[in-house]
Formats: sequence, structure tokens, C-alpha cells
Amino acid sequence: MKKIKGYFILLMLMAFLFSGCHQGNKKEVTQEKAPRTQSERLGFPAGKKVIILHADDAGMCKEANEAIEYLLENNYIQSTSVMAPCPYAEDMIKWAVSHPQEDVGMHLTLTSEWNTWRWGPVSDPESVPGLIDPEGKLWHEVPGVVQHATPDEVEKEIRAQIEKSIELGHRPTHIDTHMGTLYATPAFAQRFMKVAMDYTIPANAIDLSDTAVAATFRKAGYPINEQMIRLLDYYTLPKLDFFTSAPHGKTYEEKVENFKKLVHSLKPGLTEIIFHPSVETDNLKTITNSWQQRVWEYKMFSDPDLIKFFREEGILFTNWVEVMKRDKAQANNHSGTHGNMSKST
Repeated sequence: MKKIKGYFILLMLMAFLFSGCHQGNKKEVTQEKAPRTQSERLGFPAGKKVIILHADDAGMCKEANEAIEYLLENNYIQSTSVMAPCPYAEDMIKWAVSHPQEDVGMHLTLTSEWNTWRWGPVSDPESVPGLIDPEGKLWHEVPGVVQHATPDEVEKEIRAQIEKSIELGHRPTHIDTHMGTLYATPAFAQRFMKVAMDYTIPANAIDLSDTAVAATFRKAGYPINEQMIRLLDYYTLPKLDFFTSAPHGKTYEEKVENFKKLVHSLKPGLTEIIFHPSVETDNLKTITNSWQQRVWEYKMFSDPDLIKFFREEGILFTNWVEVMKRDKAQANNHSGTHGNMSKST
């Protein structure tokens, strides 16, 4: 009886020890798999807001080019992208060639929204008829593209826009989408992701695994369904944690304050904030009724008050060039770790 009791105590002790070890291992695995922000995955410090200040619409007009070049050259912003079909795109791409340190991507453009300042596709119009409106230009609005263009036509045109830049001597550092057209349907988004991965040029893809982020874009009218979320899961290049735009203001002061509130509201992680800076001219006023907002966006990022705010908030800034370098370094670190583990075994 004594012997049986001794065995029973021994078995209980072993079960307890095994249970403790098993729970410890389980805890370690859980920690390794704990969700992290995209910025942490790239090696940025945990808990920090990492921002890309990104100027859209480069190449649209002289006024946009002049403003964006000034802001980039003086390190007030970090990134821009060019609208290849537009009249001043070649000027901006040539500037990018002469400034290889700058982050200049392609603002893939499938719409031509203004009434008097318009453009057609880079591709032969006969090869992409679904992209062409009755005036022979790209459609004014996104629904026109969705209703008439096929995914094949969309892919053909966005490849042509990237190739235009490459032929002029500049390989785009990233690609994004004018007026959100390439996220208007899962079929368009699939081609957008495909082209990005084919060229190894990052798209402004957003991590939708955070349900709050997915809900934000769903509320904004984007078709954030299971198919779209799966597309972004399969996408292999770096992603953003969040994406937003500079808010409007009734006055310059209100616009700056609204921008500060936006930055305050951001969660830690990698966020791209877009805006459309332009130099004020009479010509700009004939192009767009948003000219005042654009002129203020040219002014605000060199404003000492906003610069001081960024510093006090501890904001980290980056661009797509650094994002890709960090992504490559992280991949090399992981492969190096695995290599060392293989050697030791």
C-alpha cells in the first residue's frame, strides 16, 4: 500500500512539473505570435507614431511641382508620387532623376476629375477603351471607371504609367492610387497588388487585420469584404498600419489645428498622411476649387509651429525608401538567425 501511495505521489509530481513546463512553452509561443504593428515589424520602436508625410498629385501642374520640390528639398515632407498622364509629369520625373535621394513614386491615375484641366491614358486609347470617357479623356469620377473598365485594361494602364517613369530614367520608389480608384473593387485591388509584387515596388497597402481599421475604410465606402482582406493578407511587400489625409479648415489656423488633432488621434504604427501642396497662382485657381486648401498645405509643413508640434509629440518620420530598406534588413536578420540555428544543430 505504501508502495502504491509512493508511486501515486511521484506521478502527481511529474504531472505538475510537466504542466508547468508546457504552460511556460505555450506562453513563449503566444508572445512570439502576439500581433505587432507594421512599424514594429520594420524595426521601429514599439509605441511610436511613425509617419510618412506624402504629397499627392505631382506632375498635375507646375504649381504642384514647384511646391513639392521645395518641400522635399528642405526635408519638410518625406515622399511624393507623380501622375504619369498629366502635362507636367515628365518635368517631375526628370527632377526625380536629378534627385535620386528623394522618395518619388507613381500616383497611378485612372481618372481626370477637373472640368478644364484634363488628360487621357498613357496607353494607346484604342487598347484601353473602357478607361476613356465620351470626351476622349479618363473618366471624371471613380464610378465611371468601375462601370466601364475591365481589370485587364486597368492593369495595362498602370503598368504603362510605371514603365513611362522607368523609360525616363526613374524607377518609382512606391505606387499609390489617385482618388482611391484601385481600391474601388477587389478585382482592381488584386491587379494593383499583383503589379506591385511583380515590380517589387511597394503599394500603399493597408494592414486590415485590425478590425477597427477595416471598419474605418468600410465606413468610408471602400468594399472591405473578406476577399479584400485576403488579398492584403497574401500581399508580400510592406504595409501601412493606417492611411489618412490632411483635413480641411475654414482658415489657415484652423487647418493647422485640425492637422494637429489628426496626428493626436493616430495610434502607434506606420501611417501615411496625404495632401496636395501647390503654389498659389491664377492658373491654379482655374484648375481646382480646392486651390486654397492646397496653398495652405504648401505653407503649413514649413511652419515652425507645426514643426515644433511634431518634435514635442515625438513623431518619427520615414519614407518608402527607408521602409523597403528596413524590410530587407529584417528579412536578412531572420534568414541569418535561421542559418545560425541550422549550423548549431
